[in-house]
Amino acid sequence: MASNSYKKSQNPGSSSGRSFFSVLENVINVEKIFEKGLPIQFLMPILFSTVLCIFYIGNLHYAEKNIRKISKLRIQVEDLRADYTTLKADYMKNSKQSEVAKKASVLGLKESMDPPYKIIVGEDEF
Repeated sequence: MASNSYKKSQNPGSSSGRSFFSVLENVINVEKIFEKGLPIQFLMPILFSTVLCIFYIGNLHYAEKNIRKISKLRIQVEDLRADYTTLKADYMKNSKQSEVAKKASVLGLKESMDPPYKIIVGEDEF
C-alpha cells in the first residue's frame, strides 16, 4: 500500500509560490510563543476580554431589538392617536343638541320648546 505524504504544490495565483497562510505563519511565529508551554499568565486577561466581548455583543443585540420594538410601538401610538382624534370628533358632533334631536325624532320624541322651570318645595312640605 502507498503511504500518504505531503506534496508541495505551487499556487498559480501567487507569484512567489508562497501562500498567504505560510507568510502569516512566518510573521506571527506561534511556535515561539508556546516553546516553554502554555503561558498561563495571559489566560485570565484573555478570558476576561472574551467574556467582555460576548457581553458587549449581547448588549448590542438587546439594544437593537429594543430600538426596533420602540419604532413599532411609536407607529402604533400614532395610529391609535389618529383613531382617537377621529372618534372624539365624531362623538362631539353626535352629542350636539341638533344631532340628538334628529335621532330622537326617529324614535317619536320631540324637543320641548318650553323653557325649564324650577320647582320650589318648602321645608314643611318635604
